[in-house]
Amino acid sequence: MENYRDLPLELFEKAEVNLDEKEHIAKPSLTAFQDGWIRLKKNKAAVVSLFILILIFLFAVFGPIFSSYDYAKTDYHHTFQLPSREHIFGTDQFGRDQFARIWYGTRISLLIAFAAACLDIFVGVTYGAVSALAGGKVDAVMQRIIEILVGIPSLIIIILLMMVMPAGIGTIIIAMSITGWVNMARLVRAQILKLKSQEFVLAARILGTNSRKIILKHLIPNTMGVIVINTMFTIPSAIFTEAFLSFIGIGLSEPRASLGVLINNGYQVLHNFPHLLIYPAIVIVLIMVCFSILGDGLRDALDPRMRK
Repeated sequence: MENYRDLPLELFEKAEVNLDEKEHIAKPSLTAFQDGWIRLKKNKAAVVSLFILILIFLFAVFGPIFSSYDYAKTDYHHTFQLPSREHIFGTDQFGRDQFARIWYGTRISLLIAFAAACLDIFVGVTYGAVSALAGGKVDAVMQRIIEILVGIPSLIIIILLMMVMPAGIGTIIIAMSITGWVNMARLVRAQILKLKSQEFVLAARILGTNSRKIILKHLIPNTMGVIVINTMFTIPSAIFTEAFLSFIGIGLSEPRASLGVLINNGYQVLHNFPHLLIYPAIVIVLIMVCFSILGDGLRDALDPRMRK
């Protein structure tokens, strides 16, 4: 092939470029979350799951408010009624309206799950960030503490604490948060270990930025993808744990309702009145499955390796 340097200059034409367009950006810049949202919308299953979760959340918040029946009000003249126009989901053994109780129970279960997830985020992110940034002996000691907690079955810790403390929403949240933050801390630590040697962190250190500002302004914002994805899997896990505790009788107690309490009540009369179990079971299954699908969709949307 002939060397282009030997070609005559007459064959080349000077490109005419408008000076105003030299620095022109043809496409608006997007943040990581804006780019992730655009790609998430392409995942039909994740979008449908998000829509279902929003509907469930709205029913949980406003369903009991607009219902003409109170979730705890008993009516012994209308016990074990089948679903009808008056009682959409029927009534239980005390004549209480199941529609109001299911959505009130969903509200309580979501409240417990979101509160536990927030505590997991606060403790886990802080612990993991400090451990990774400190390094050395501090990191070694903090990781040994995590290994000890991981070695103890979390369900045993939760059950023992529930047996010692009085049953209630606060007790369940505290019990689930004792070990729930461990996985978040390990993921955040691993991510920050990759980031702390990057140029932008080294530049911040050279400019005299203290460790607290480096964590809050540089490291944690760059780990938000990991935090969001892990939270999407933490919430359904907390809902399942609460339902299990209430099902075995050490969670919430009557007349309060949660999805676990309702499933336990329905299980006791399953052969004669299966609708008392079916409806709350459908709600908890929808929550678990939709959060799982949405978590997978967010993982793909926020993963830099998936960007084209």
